[in-house]
Amino acid sequence: MTDVIFGFLSSIGFTHPLHPAFTHIPMGMVIGAVVFRLASFLPRMKMLAKTGYHCVILALLGIAPTIVTGYLDWQHRFGGGWEFLIVLKMVLAGVLTVLLLLVTIKDDPDNRRVDRLTGWYVLMALVAIGLGYSGGELQYG
Repeated sequence: MTDVIFGFLSSIGFTHPLHPAFTHIPMGMVIGAVVFRLASFLPRMKMLAKTGYHCVILALLGIAPTIVTGYLDWQHRFGGGWEFLIVLKMVLAGVLTVLLLLVTIKDDPDNRRVDRLTGWYVLMALVAIGLGYSGGELQYG
């Protein structure tokens, strides 16, 4: 299947990996969610908690295509070979997905507090940083 997809893309002149283009949605939204969540604790900035929550929803919507294109690129570029960084990215992607789901279900942006949920926001950012770093190491060594 990957040969068909990448063969078609190559025939129209697109020879780049697919995954990096999709990573910007969940990664950017996760970082935005954390910034807005933390900023919502500043005086008169309460409304930013809802913006942060919306960023979490958008990140969750962007996770599936990002994971699918990551899988396709892994099969195409690495032949499905199990390298430490690939396994790390798979684990971190799973952790990020679970955190996004938990925050989506548990957060009440109208009643934000500095609590475990805020810690989950920060943890999401750390996981996103780990995903980006390991992806950069795979791509650029």
